[in-house]
Amino acid sequence: MIHPGSDLLARDLNVAFLVGLAFAVAASANLSALMYSLFWRRFTTRGAVWSVYGGLVPAVSLVLVSPVVSGSPGALFPGVDFQYFPLQNPGVVSIPLGFLAGWLGTVTSPEPPDPARHAETEVRALTGAGAV
Repeated sequence: MIHPGSDLLARDLNVAFLVGLAFAVAASANLSALMYSLFWRRFTTRGAVWSVYGGLVPAVSLVLVSPVVSGSPGALFPGVDFQYFPLQNPGVVSIPLGFLAGWLGTVTSPEPPDPARHAETEVRALTGAGAV
């Protein structure tokens, strides 16, 4: 339970900015896996796992070395400077890395693509049938 007098680490940061940052990290982890699974018949399980981690790890890493955490007056730790990434939002770098990792994981996968599974997933995604 948070008490009225307790200190929150991110209390001085803009809430809208934090929401945007959360969406960028979520998009980095999920967008490529969703897009590939809907529109690429050869997409495999290995590609899905690689795309999730290939977007999530760079997104979190880039946030940790960005001006959001250190090196700027409005940072979480304004007194220290270990910023190496100049942008406040990692999405412009981490989302394409997720797509690249998903592609690389799929083309190196020994698992053969299953067209029937893709067709079933496509029908379920587009119509909602069977998603009980």
